[in-house]
Amino acid sequence: MSLTACLIVIGNEVLSGRTQDANTVFIAKRLGEIGLPLREVRVIPDIADTIISTVNEMRARYDHVFTTGGIGPTHDDITSECIAAAFGVPWEKEPAVWARMEAYYPPGGFNAARQRMATMPRGAVIIDNGHIAPGYSIGNVHVMAGVPSIMRQMFEALIPRLPAGDPVISRSVHATGLPEGDIAAGLTEVQARYPSLDIGSYPYFREGQGPGVAIVAKGTNPAEAERAIAEVAALFRSLGSEPLAGEPPP
Repeated sequence: MSLTACLIVIGNEVLSGRTQDANTVFIAKRLGEIGLPLREVRVIPDIADTIISTVNEMRARYDHVFTTGGIGPTHDDITSECIAAAFGVPWEKEPAVWARMEAYYPPGGFNAARQRMATMPRGAVIIDNGHIAPGYSIGNVHVMAGVPSIMRQMFEALIPRLPAGDPVISRSVHATGLPEGDIAAGLTEVQARYPSLDIGSYPYFREGQGPGVAIVAKGTNPAEAERAIAEVAALFRSLGSEPLAGEPPP
């Protein structure tokens, strides 16, 4: 049975629109590459009850849960204490991280705010990533920063600890001048012949050329994906449109 994952994006700034989430695309692609598909994404506020209940719901439902955001030094960075509450363990200083951060800052620099970043749920396993304040894992939950550049380093450091499955690959084809509605029935038949694939239809519009549609087949069997896309290309031709390999340029 294949393993599954979900992502919890934590932060009022994402929900308000002030900050555009750049982490979901990266995590989804990297998880697909290692065969641990992302099945759900939740975006939640910096509210303790919401974080605790969401973490407990998701860690019971999925094999691996990833969180981003809320592990910095400010008052609204409450993810770590909420993770501790979700697991029913103390939120306490992590000795190795505490000592490292204390040595890193000049006298007085390792203040109460920064000490929060060295305070973690008991039993946390550090995700060491080259930054003074690391992420961590506890159980099947992996807690990472919200800043994209730091999160990516944490995620890459975490990957060797994650289970590897069959990578999710994709094959695609598109045609301009072809409305999505014209291919719906034929595409349904292709999907029925390849139940192990996720075949998605993505319409677009080009000024001066009209509507178009891109079809993407995703799965763990490259040969099946290629056969399915070949059938879609044949469907395009039967409707008088020339298929073009890949997805359309932006």
